Amino acid sequence: MSHRSRHTFSPLNCAAYLTWAAIFAGLLVGGFNAPAASRGVAYASVVGLMLLFLAGFVAEGRATMHGTRLAAPVAALAVEIAAALALLALTRDGSTPVLLIIVIAQAVDLPRAWFAALAGVANLGLLAILLHLWPASSALIVFVTYLGFQGFAGLTGWYAKDAARSRDELAQVNAHLLATRSLLEESARDGERLRLARELHDVAGHKLTALKLQLALLVRESPDAALAARTAVDLAGELLDDLRGVVGQMRRHDGLDMERAIAQLAAPLPRPRVHVRIAEGTRIDDVVQAQALLRTAQEALTNAARHSGADNVWLTLERTHRRIVLSVRDDGRGAAVIRPGNGLSGMRERLEAIGGGLDLAGARGFRIDAWLPTA
Repeated sequence: MSHRSRHTFSPLNCAAYLTWAAIFAGLLVGGFNAPAASRGVAYASVVGLMLLFLAGFVAEGRATMHGTRLAAPVAALAVEIAAALALLALTRDGSTPVLLIIVIAQAVDLPRAWFAALAGVANLGLLAILLHLWPASSALIVFVTYLGFQGFAGLTGWYAKDAARSRDELAQVNAHLLATRSLLEESARDGERLRLARELHDVAGHKLTALKLQLALLVRESPDAALAARTAVDLAGELLDDLRGVVGQMRRHDGLDMERAIAQLAAPLPRPRVHVRIAEGTRIDDVVQAQALLRTAQEALTNAARHSGADNVWLTLERTHRRIVLSVRDDGRGAAVIRPGNGLSGMRERLEAIGGGLDLAGARGFRIDAWLPTA
């Protein structure tokens, strides 16, 4: 199942669909208070308003999933509120305010000021209509009852979404730790290889050299043993050359492999889909550089998942013009004017501190190009 389908048919959304369907069926089958002369028009209006509410519900979910600007989910919620209040005024049915409970559960993702404004408008409208339809005492009791249901639904929705956010953040932190561990493991292997090379060179190399000199002395001082000693000298020389070759190979540092670390960063992101391409032979010589690029990749992928509304992200790492270049671009909505926040500013500062830089573009999707000088 795609990410969009999982969001559309999440447990909370399915509960909302079921509630909407139950209210709709109750109004159509059970009837409501409408003048007999205009009953046909009233039923058509009820169908239209219920469908309008459903359209607003789906639009708000899509806008939230794609991370669009605040105006889109606010407008969708306003449509839902208007449809629910119009249904109450038209049908005078006590079940229709339940739709406002659904709205409150959705609105918990909004900034507090917008949440308070929408909840205030919805409940003031609800109270005004109830006071118009029913006696004040009955209207107030019903209003307070629905207000309590709204509070319960709002808190439930907030805790559910907060748990989901915490889960996603924990997955990203875990991915970063795994990626960092991968780099540290490679760095530790390189360090151990260098230590062994030094030990072989300093200990075994020194003793073989001394052995070769002693055998050469033996050749000069003992003619009878010249043939065997000369053979031993040749073997010691060959062994010393082989040892130097092994030491040279062990000391040759071909850099840290970033592919595994970046793949671990991308793994926990259900959306957007991440396409990773590491150019052949692109390895990082310095652990500090590798860590800086890894943190840049993490921040770029996180921004794409939270803000871009993209379906795909392409991440490439390559060497070009004496630089190591990390490029991350998405197919989201981009930004006409780029205003770097704390994340982008932190990226730039981290890269500039080790001689690199950061370039941003937002015309077609969003693109980040981070570069570091090669050693």
